Amino acid sequence: MVTVIKTGQSIHRIFNYNENKVKVGVAECIGAGNYPIDSDKMSLSMKLNRFLKQLELNENVTRNSVHISLNFPPSESHLSKENLLVIAESYMEKIGFGKQPYLVYQHHDAGHPHIHLVSIKVRPDGSRIDMNNIGRNQSEQARKAIEKEFGLVNAEAQKKQEQYRLNPVSAAKVMYGKSQTKMAIQNVLEAVLKQYRYTSLPELNAVLKQYNVIAERGSENSRVYQHNGLLYRILDAEGNPIGVPIKASLFYNNPNLKFLEEKFIENEAKGMPHKARIKNAIDLLLTGKKVTLQNLIKALEKQGIHIALRQNSTGLIYGITYVDHQTKCVFNGSVLGKQYSAKAIQERCQPKTVPGQKLPPHSAQEPIGLQPQTKAGEAETKAHPNALQITTPFKEIENLLDTLMQPEQASNYLPYQLKRKKKRRRRKNLNNNQ
Repeated sequence: MVTVIKTGQSIHRIFNYNENKVKVGVAECIGAGNYPIDSDKMSLSMKLNRFLKQLELNENVTRNSVHISLNFPPSESHLSKENLLVIAESYMEKIGFGKQPYLVYQHHDAGHPHIHLVSIKVRPDGSRIDMNNIGRNQSEQARKAIEKEFGLVNAEAQKKQEQYRLNPVSAAKVMYGKSQTKMAIQNVLEAVLKQYRYTSLPELNAVLKQYNVIAERGSENSRVYQHNGLLYRILDAEGNPIGVPIKASLFYNNPNLKFLEEKFIENEAKGMPHKARIKNAIDLLLTGKKVTLQNLIKALEKQGIHIALRQNSTGLIYGITYVDHQTKCVFNGSVLGKQYSAKAIQERCQPKTVPGQKLPPHSAQEPIGLQPQTKAGEAETKAHPNALQITTPFKEIENLLDTLMQPEQASNYLPYQLKRKKKRRRRKNLNNNQ
């Protein structure tokens, strides 16, 4: 059993999140704790008002809501609702929430059985429940005890088995038109935002795009950008945004720009120890070997490292981001070091040759930017206006170099003055003889 504990500032958001899933048929409320009547006999307002009334006892508690998920491996799909309710009751008692009002929801929108528990942090006497390190202490002890008591799969052993399965998070890819937009994006955000260590919006998008989701601020002139807003959108198979964008504030955990900026700072230090894994993997593949960029991408994918390339409209690669699904760390290439930037990686990789294409002699030794200018290369020249170009054919260059490198020729030429002096000497000698 794997537990995930989250706290929030709004019980409305957490409650509505679960009830909306009930409304569309992918979840059901299977039970309640410390409520006067059974959950199936209560209206929505009765469920919510029980929380709100108790929260009024201490309005100084800002993060007053609690959202817990208990996750079981697919092999335990045989667990009945009765079993799940007994497990939920035992868990809440062991972590100190046994006397708190709580609702139990069973979700059916993932490949493994799991339940969600909704509760509050204010006790019946108005005191606040301290949840510092509850996940590491009370929850961990409760998990071990419940696994032993109910004969469940040990989470630690399960984790060791899955360490070698370097798959991305288990959020299903979003397909526009096939799943409800907001709910699908919410599932992806839940799996990515708190698990991965990203330090900028482009780094976050390098992960989200693998699930057909993107976070956008809009253009600089847009109202969303000027008010520090954030939108989430679905991408089609070609990576183009489709459908109506959804504001961050409409999701129950409010993953707005302020929230992300706090995560950027928090993740900066957490990711530092994990840089070496990516650098070592790249160096091992490239040192002393002829590897194309495409082969490098495929080889790193097998090790759980995804490469996200940023390209302009002409296909020129100007940026690279590494997503390590094993350590859950995301790094821009330049952050790892100059050798791992987009430009350096392309230079370290062997260029991909087109079948039937003949490279000019000694082209591998020629520096970049000294290729002859051709019509096919005009687009690349525009992209690199400072690159040197040689338009003279290679044969003419070789002839010119041969001429310049030839040794100097001997010559019988004498300056006119020297010749004149010899004639004068002869005349003087003739005069003396006469």
